[in-house]
Amino acid sequence: MASRTTTPERILNASRRLFNDKGYAATTLTEIAAAVGISQGNLTYHFPTKRDLAMRLESDARDQAQSRRAGRQGGAIADDYVDHLLFAMDLTWANRFALQNRTQYVSEDTSLHSDSELSADFRELHELIHRIEKENLFRRDFPIDLEHLTRSLWIVSRYWMDYLREAEGLDKISWNDQERGIQHHFSVLLPCLTAPARQAFNAALDRQSNSLDSS
Repeated sequence: MASRTTTPERILNASRRLFNDKGYAATTLTEIAAAVGISQGNLTYHFPTKRDLAMRLESDARDQAQSRRAGRQGGAIADDYVDHLLFAMDLTWANRFALQNRTQYVSEDTSLHSDSELSADFRELHELIHRIEKENLFRRDFPIDLEHLTRSLWIVSRYWMDYLREAEGLDKISWNDQERGIQHHFSVLLPCLTAPARQAFNAALDRQSNSLDSS
């Protein structure tokens, strides 16, 4: 029997949804309490301020990423790479308010946590790129700068939502828009791979995308 969701969990879920849909600044504690079906006093008993909610959501996302890295078990490079890519973009999507509105609630002393997590995400991608090199999956008919490639791939994934807002003028970003970002990421990576490696990476993406669709 599934355990009941606690009041703090319901508050956090509602906060994440409203922050993502409306933005941090435009969301009020009154709206969050109404979405949960509790009084504002009950809400502030658990989370005294709106900033407390945003910081807790960010902390939970960071813990989720750290837990995944600590528990990962190496498999085929194509599967590990796609798992990293989809997890990172899914986590960004689920907490997109943090990317869009972070300057509205964060202070200088807490910004180091975000910088540390970004560095860890970059290092994981860097390790995966070097695994591809070690397994001789890069084409040999033109030179590839692994450091430049890693940075390019990371930038595409990390700042894709900024592009959607600033270049395409999208106020509401759907998961279909995120999938376009995944395809752009692959459009940078796949031309660098051998033909068999491209097939393996495309197959890994199809498998994991289908798994997400059916879940």
